[in-house]
Amino acid sequence: MGLFDIFSKKKKEHLDEGLSKTKESFFGKLSRAIVGKSKVDDEVLDNLEEILVTSDVGVDTTLKIIGRIEERVARDKFVNTSELNAILNEEIVALLAENNTEDYTQFSIPKDKKPYVIMVVGVNGVGKTTTIGKLAYQLKQSGHKVILGAADTFRAAAVDQLKIWGERVDVPVVTQGMGADPASVAFDALQSAIGQDADVVIIDTAGRLHNKINLMNELSKIKRVMQKLIPDAPHEILLVLDASTGQNAFEQAKQFTLATEVNALALTKLDGTAKGGVVIGISDQFKIPVKYIGVGEGIEHLQVFNRKEFVGSLFSER
Repeated sequence: MGLFDIFSKKKKEHLDEGLSKTKESFFGKLSRAIVGKSKVDDEVLDNLEEILVTSDVGVDTTLKIIGRIEERVARDKFVNTSELNAILNEEIVALLAENNTEDYTQFSIPKDKKPYVIMVVGVNGVGKTTTIGKLAYQLKQSGHKVILGAADTFRAAAVDQLKIWGERVDVPVVTQGMGADPASVAFDALQSAIGQDADVVIIDTAGRLHNKINLMNELSKIKRVMQKLIPDAPHEILLVLDASTGQNAFEQAKQFTLATEVNALALTKLDGTAKGGVVIGISDQFKIPVKYIGVGEGIEHLQVFNRKEFVGSLFSER
């Protein structure tokens, strides 16, 4: 077995473990819903609809999935309940494909943008700074030179936490301390990255959401100041959401997509929840690709999102 095969095997094990709570909950409910049934009928579909909604897939996305399965049942005339897992797997993968979600296989950045600028947004407590640290580690492991910018200057703890991560993964962190102008920190981080010929700059931002207008103004200012150095920065605005908050994650996604042009998502803490369906629902509702998922506390537990692997793990045998 080669090194890549060993890495892939470990990644799959981490994914399976991280989704175990969602899987146990979902399959437990599904097993009870189809007990004594030989075919997929209206009652099974009604039960499935309830299961998907209570797994935080979301009402609108659930109705899309149920509609797809109804079409399959009508077309194929007779569908066994034993086939339901395979059909669900196929239809959810197809739905994610329609929602701009790519199959990422490795931590990488576009080669034509240097430095590649990632601005990370999200409310406090979702694992934003931890995700930045783990992402910096993974990108460094992939051979990229990374610099972090501590532009969440609203909380001293956020700056300190990012500095600790910088030391842990051995990447430089540009800081000005608590209370500094976030845009000034971002500017300094980009200037440092250009001077050091870095490949990636990851900018942490404040996680306040009490006032959308203030948030919008702050993020817009950071973008404008960065564009003085790199006209098309930031190349990626990554929204970090806590999967365990279920429907609250939908509301956060709504607020942040209204405040700024989010073009990538990271879903954290999937290992601590039975609400893993939120990944499917958020991807579908916001048409923004899920790029990273957190499936554990370890530094290697941040994974690039691959829709086939994710759904395959969700529907694999327990």
